[in-house]
Amino acid sequence: MGAIGVRLWAALSLVVIVALSAGGAARGDGLEALRIVTAAGTHDFQVEIARDDASRARGLMDRRFMPADHGMLFEFDREAPEAFWMKDTYIPLDMIFISRAGIVTNIVANAEPLSERAIPSGPPCMAVLELNGGAAARIGLKVGDKVRHPFFKP
Repeated sequence: MGAIGVRLWAALSLVVIVALSAGGAARGDGLEALRIVTAAGTHDFQVEIARDDASRARGLMDRRFMPADHGMLFEFDREAPEAFWMKDTYIPLDMIFISRAGIVTNIVANAEPLSERAIPSGPPCMAVLELNGGAAARIGLKVGDKVRHPFFKP
């Protein structure tokens, strides 16, 4: 293969690698603003929304990175006890369970990546917010704090 063929092959390979790596970021399109109010102040995040069974089942599986100010909000049709797991999820996550009114009802910090252990919500919840592991502690999040997003009804 000549020098031009090698360069062309290398350039095409780079394009393919960039396109494939962008696939994970493409899931991040359609981010929505979410605000958490704690005793330490307000904290803004950009979240993906999991509104249907397929997106809730997929969640953050197979991701290797999530920006510090991003997360995923799992919305449910009714307030009920829920359980999550970390199967095929590589990022340690904080799971924040939230009532219909947007009140934090439970926090599970640093859920173990790739674990199939069930993580129960405790009290019934209407939504679950997944953030990078350690985010809840970093912002001083406590049970009873408020999450603001159009999904929650006062």
